[in-house]
Amino acid sequence: MRTISLGLLKQPDFRNFWLGHTVSSFGVQITTVAIPLIAALTLEASALEMGILTAVEFLPFLLISLFVGVWVDRKPKRPMMIGSDIMRAVVLIAIPIGLLLDVLTMPILYVIAALVGINTVIFEIAHVSYLPTVVKNDELVEGNSKLEFSSSSATVVGQSIGGALIQVFSAPLSILFNVGTYLLSALYLAFIKKQEEPIEVPEGTKQNMWADIREGTTFVFQNHVLRPILFGTVIFNLFTYVIEPIFILYITRTLALAPIYIGLIFSMSGVGALLGAIMAGPMVRRLGIGKTLVFSLFLAGFVSLIIPVATLLPTLPAVMLIMAMYMIDAAMVIVYNINQRSLRQAITPQHLQGRMNACIRMFGMGVVPIGAILGGWLGDIMGTTPTLIVGAIGLMSSSIFIIFSSVRTISQPTAAEGK
Repeated sequence: MRTISLGLLKQPDFRNFWLGHTVSSFGVQITTVAIPLIAALTLEASALEMGILTAVEFLPFLLISLFVGVWVDRKPKRPMMIGSDIMRAVVLIAIPIGLLLDVLTMPILYVIAALVGINTVIFEIAHVSYLPTVVKNDELVEGNSKLEFSSSSATVVGQSIGGALIQVFSAPLSILFNVGTYLLSALYLAFIKKQEEPIEVPEGTKQNMWADIREGTTFVFQNHVLRPILFGTVIFNLFTYVIEPIFILYITRTLALAPIYIGLIFSMSGVGALLGAIMAGPMVRRLGIGKTLVFSLFLAGFVSLIIPVATLLPTLPAVMLIMAMYMIDAAMVIVYNINQRSLRQAITPQHLQGRMNACIRMFGMGVVPIGAILGGWLGDIMGTTPTLIVGAIGLMSSSIFIIFSSVRTISQPTAAEGK
């Protein structure tokens, strides 16, 4: 099987950037599990309190992304990432202190989760906007592949580590480990030597937050490459979350699968993500980036259309079919994400990177609750199996925006393609 070659990792600046990203990703995944487990096991949170905790972690992505995008475009990005790592470490240290002094409550945990979420938004938008500073345009696919490989590995391993740390070392010590990952990430980022180009502001121009936001969103919606990518991503995310909650009901109630089978199915998403990170570069070299985007979106939807077939099969073949589907779907999503991100970075001027990435993130994540509600509504009206079919067709339809645009003909993510 192909493996991720060293390539860019031989370059000291990218290596430090990648190491910072890797340990930070593990920190995010440990936090994702550790904070809810502390709420449930230590603070004995109710179902409503757990829901509020999830909401306050998610809300910063919706509420501040566009503003963060403007800030990222105005200021040097590396200090932002370092500052966000340090802030997350400082905020999280309040959890073990609060537990030690027996003063930690759910309202305090809400504030901590919100502050961690805010700094995660800042870090992620600055991070994806900073990559073009470290690598050349023709190295973006390789760079994003290596970063996505780390993120996928962190998703597979990080959440398991989070649960294990709480089980073995107790909640306060698990959070201390998490604090260490953020501080280590900040240290690696501090070792990057390449300086960012100065932010150029035309003379006599007064910076205005709302005008800057409008400039960024206008750039995305008027660009003949970014617009179809945005629409395709939004539709894909919408129907992904139409399927997500219904899929849980399908495998637990319609198929009545045992927990061990459910665990095996979900583990395949991590395996698929790793495969996708490995495949992204070779697929572009063979198909070109435009056709790779079309193929990955369409195939992810097509394999989802196969899910209802499991109803007709005995348990073991049904589980194997869904495991294969889950793996292929995850692989294609990662292939799509790596390549559309590389293309976006290549065609966007450096002074608009933050706002472009924030705009895509804002709209892409903004449809998540809409998709979940729509999926639940369709599930109540039509049943789980028809809803899964509707969702899969919706996923396939997301590729139409790219098929009928100039993006389909692009071979490599070069800056000239966006002009």
